[in-house]
Amino acid sequence: MYKIKPLALLFFAILIAHSVYSQNNTNSPYTRFGFGDISDTNNGEQRAMGGVSIGARNSTGINAVNPASYSSVDSMTFMFDLGASALMSHFSDSRGGVTKANGNLEYLTLQFPITKWLGFSAGALPYSFVGYNFYNNDTTYLNNLSSRDTIPCTKSFIGDGGFSQVYMGFSANLFKHVSLGVNAYYMFGTINNYRDLTSTLSGFTSTSESNTLKANNFRFRYGVQFYNTFDKKHDVTLGLIYESKTTLKGSFKKTLSGVLVEPIDSSSNFETPQIFGLGLYYTYNKSLSIGVDYSLQQWNDVKFNSDNTGSLGNRSKLSIGLDFMPNPFGRKYSDHVHYRAGYNISDSYFNVYGQNLPKNYGFSVGIGLPLKNSSTVLNASLEYGKIGSLDLLKEDFYKLTFNFTFNEHWFFKRKL
Repeated sequence: MYKIKPLALLFFAILIAHSVYSQNNTNSPYTRFGFGDISDTNNGEQRAMGGVSIGARNSTGINAVNPASYSSVDSMTFMFDLGASALMSHFSDSRGGVTKANGNLEYLTLQFPITKWLGFSAGALPYSFVGYNFYNNDTTYLNNLSSRDTIPCTKSFIGDGGFSQVYMGFSANLFKHVSLGVNAYYMFGTINNYRDLTSTLSGFTSTSESNTLKANNFRFRYGVQFYNTFDKKHDVTLGLIYESKTTLKGSFKKTLSGVLVEPIDSSSNFETPQIFGLGLYYTYNKSLSIGVDYSLQQWNDVKFNSDNTGSLGNRSKLSIGLDFMPNPFGRKYSDHVHYRAGYNISDSYFNVYGQNLPKNYGFSVGIGLPLKNSSTVLNASLEYGKIGSLDLLKEDFYKLTFNFTFNEHWFFKRKL
């Protein structure tokens, strides 16, 4: 039998409190579309490597992207990972630019062994972020289209909310070189979108629209990793993940003011996409790791507030990253510091007024600082990314992430 220290119970209490906290980690106008900014649920270590995660398998970090990785945890180890980030974004178009910043706690995860061949993980993760507040000056028809005369007006757009998810996952080793895993997610949240049309001129009736989406449901992700060591120095892992399309339960409400239209309440027709992912991860002599991931989210055939499909587009992502530790067998502190770098390129899963956006890309660097005489690590990563273009709106962002991976021997076997 294993015995765990009481501090683990405190972590579960923090986890529950976090799961009901509404997150807002963006100021981007692009989160007005779809479900907002979809999170890849990478931890800080993986973000420093460009998001490489599907094939990652080690005993010192928690990889919630591929549940097959949980069985790699040491049989005497308890881990939890706490991550927070700060985001600064610069938005620009042909008329000028503006810079905004924010940040908050992002995720909490834990992992521990059940047996030598079976691992368990749980946590609270973001699914999507919505947060924007912007306006533009335009023209509209007087009396809301009752006249062909145009007048100057202001269009305002405000949005907040997003979806969170709590998960539990298991992973089992089979035949010494295969690991299977599954995550069960409970996804929930609210997204609010508002827009107003106003003018200071007399004879104009201001209008506003409020859209509120509330949704929840269970989702499942399946993972497998094939791993082997060659000549004692070459560790290779091939990982795969899969999620089926899921229908969300919830409601959608639209309220209009300034026009004679009754509020609309309806059951929502919203789905999450089918997901495929493939990753290859190679480590040489426990020192240099190189990984590459490819994933595809099939948004083009999901329902989004309509019985019709096709309002969204598929999102593919390619990530490449590396991790270097000078000497894992050395005695100096500097021998065990991790240096990381990565790159990714992806598609946006939405279009803007019928226009497809150019490819998004990001560069990242990071460092992992171990505590002395411990396997616990403080990770820091800095990402630069680009979304959109000057023709519509270009977003250049810098994201700084800190995560603390507590990794200690909390379990012991009772002596008879």
